[in-house]
Amino acid sequence: MKRFFSVLAASAALVLTASAQKEAGFVSIFDGKTLDGWKVGDNPGAFKVEDGAIVANGDCAHLFYAGKEGEKFKDFELRLDVMTKPNSNGGVFISSVYQEKGWPSHGYEVQVNNTQSDWKKSGGLYNYVDNKEPFKDNEWMKYVIRVKKGKVNVSVNGKDIVKDYEPEEGKSKLEPEGGTFAIQAHDKGSTTLYKNIRVKKLD
Repeated sequence: MKRFFSVLAASAALVLTASAQKEAGFVSIFDGKTLDGWKVGDNPGAFKVEDGAIVANGDCAHLFYAGKEGEKFKDFELRLDVMTKPNSNGGVFISSVYQEKGWPSHGYEVQVNNTQSDWKKSGGLYNYVDNKEPFKDNEWMKYVIRVKKGKVNVSVNGKDIVKDYEPEEGKSKLEPEGGTFAIQAHDKGSTTLYKNIRVKKLD
């Protein structure tokens, strides 16, 4: 029996070690309790924190990460869990710049949508690399968004959606010195959720 528990403990230790190594270098940018470090311009009521997640629901608004003053992300890997409620649309913006209202004019939007009427589904790089195959509502999706040397990669639940997307020279929407992240509230009929948001800067 002692041997059994020793093996069990060793196995658990290996799992924890592997998990820690997998997340090495990542920094959480959402505390799971408040919107501290995040900034929204028009329509702040479109965002709230509930059960450890950012809930987006309301007229068009965008919640920008503004944790450290002047901090920018150029080459990075962003990981987060995302959920859609039925008939909901949302988005995660990368390499963006804070603005008080309107759709962000800087950076790219990574689509969040499984059953809303827009045919462009979760994980696509909106208007640039499209995904037509939806994932499931009411289930957490694991997003991994990676930008390195001007190339964008996106996977959802381990499935590669965007692979080494690199726009033509002079047409990239990536900020030359890097930008920040933003979460979208698309409309009053859409509810999307975001949690476990962490990022690692790449050399």
